[in-house]
Amino acid sequence: MNLHEYQGKALFAKYNLPVSKGKVVFNADDIIDACKEIGGSKWVVKAQVHAGGRGKAGGVELIDNPQDGVEFAKKWLGKNLITYQTDKKGQPVNSILVEECTTIAKELYLSAVIDRESQKIVFIGSSEGGVNIEDVAKKYPEKIIYEGVVYGDKALSENAENIAKVLKLNKDQTNQFIPMIENLLRLFVEKDLSLLEINPLVITENGDLHCLDAKINIDSNALYRQPDLAEMYDQSQEDPQEAEAAKNDLSYVSLDGNIGCMVNGAGLAMGTMDTIKFYGGNPANFLDVGGTATQQRVAKAFKIILDDPDVKVVLVNIFGGIVRCDLIAEGIISAIKEVDVKIPVVVRLEGNNAKKGSQILSKASIKIDSINNLADAAKKAVEFAK
Repeated sequence: MNLHEYQGKALFAKYNLPVSKGKVVFNADDIIDACKEIGGSKWVVKAQVHAGGRGKAGGVELIDNPQDGVEFAKKWLGKNLITYQTDKKGQPVNSILVEECTTIAKELYLSAVIDRESQKIVFIGSSEGGVNIEDVAKKYPEKIIYEGVVYGDKALSENAENIAKVLKLNKDQTNQFIPMIENLLRLFVEKDLSLLEINPLVITENGDLHCLDAKINIDSNALYRQPDLAEMYDQSQEDPQEAEAAKNDLSYVSLDGNIGCMVNGAGLAMGTMDTIKFYGGNPANFLDVGGTATQQRVAKAFKIILDDPDVKVVLVNIFGGIVRCDLIAEGIISAIKEVDVKIPVVVRLEGNNAKKGSQILSKASIKIDSINNLADAAKKAVEFAK
């Protein structure tokens, strides 16, 4: 689960990390009062979405007149912000973060992730932070440090000093940085984070370290023990189909193609999408209905797939294991009738009672292309999608 920047910074503040004074607003008319409450003569207004690249997309603006902030909010609230990290639809802007202006002498980069190979939390740092950090990673990998740490380890100060050297911090800044790393690590562990990113971590003109941004991802499997964070969930930032699938315990990921995929088993789903691509098609989604492909689950899967207006055909690829293919076939027919599917449906069944399942599909009163071979089924779906 992702947090908005303002939510992440609220967490930072609780862990004694330096953040800007700010206020989140949900109405354009509240911008002026927010500026007065924050004080000063310059402010930064930021559209709040679960995506990076907001600055380049016009979602961040420096203002010296509160009325300009009002106009910024009117421009974005209720609209979608499209960045290089969003899909073509973008993500809805429902709130604006207003912050005091921070004087910047240098932009740095700092993040933390879980490294499965070393089974450690790894801090990633660079002296080249800001909007172009991706370019730095590609062109100057030597400017990035990866430092594995262990929570509670006495060597943490040494780890922090190693990162500080790459960030080119002076002695005073290093003294600020060591407790910062300790607090970030404590936050990461105590709140079950999977990603923490500060881009940029800045050195102010006064020589102090300051967290100018906050990106936090929480391990969704741990939300049951983080009820305060679970309440911060913003469903508007999720793909509607993915959110609906999650409610029904279906694994679904939206893609950019026009061939809907319904498969049981993640590995088989990946193989199905690869086969579609091999024959010149583009899958519209990843959808795993799970091992029990019942009529109810298949019907719900059809509804989710058909919510995508780009889908021109649905390819169903089911392996009958515990559940027999003849029962799956009957479930598919009933689901198609229930949902009133208007586009072509190609079905490939394999496994337990597959032959009988295919016969049931072939004799159905509705049009279903039943094909036993995955390659031929994928070719047929690609043909329908053109």
